[in-house]
Amino acid sequence: MPREPAAVRVYTVCDESKYLIVRNVPSLGCGDDLANLFATYGPVDECTPMDAEDCDPYTDVFFIKFSQVSNARFAKRKLDESVFLGNRLQVSYAPQFESLLDTEEKLEVRRKEVLGRMKSSSGRPEGLSHHSPGQGSSAANSHRQMSSNKREYTKTLHASQFEDPRFTHVSSNKDYFPSESMNATVNLVREKLDKIQSSSDNSSAIVAPKKPRTDNRRRI
Repeated sequence: MPREPAAVRVYTVCDESKYLIVRNVPSLGCGDDLANLFATYGPVDECTPMDAEDCDPYTDVFFIKFSQVSNARFAKRKLDESVFLGNRLQVSYAPQFESLLDTEEKLEVRRKEVLGRMKSSSGRPEGLSHHSPGQGSSAANSHRQMSSNKREYTKTLHASQFEDPRFTHVSSNKDYFPSESMNATVNLVREKLDKIQSSSDNSSAIVAPKKPRTDNRRRI
């Protein structure tokens, strides 16, 4: 059967603990193997079965105590829902087994962690997040230089195009296409343009005489 998506939970410092309860452990007398598995994430002070806990058939429940809360947190994140001897382990915190001294120690450790993170963030050099004035001015100068070079290149390119005779004069008798039909079409268009040009020149050259103006004013 496909695995169901795990629920998302948020743990506060009060919910976390160095005491863990591990369920769904196979009833194969594998307590030492389980202890060795959890010991890879930190020193384990205790790993004992919990006979009083209700569990499914052919499974056991184990109680594990770490020396540090950070080790227990790491082990729970890595081993919860992991496969152990064919079964998926169910790892949960057990803060109900804490003593007053354990809770005080846990809160003190968290307080030191928060203070350490605040100091590390406040001591970060400003150059990592802000640009210095010299860097900004140099970047602006380089940008202006690039823009100036681009304008000069554009002017040079336009000037070379207009000075090059290839761009100012095209022979009307030259065939530019390998296909005869395309060259015939070009020649036809050229002939029509020549006729239009000649008719416009003739019409401008012949000026119609000005009509005499009739005087219709009444004589007294």
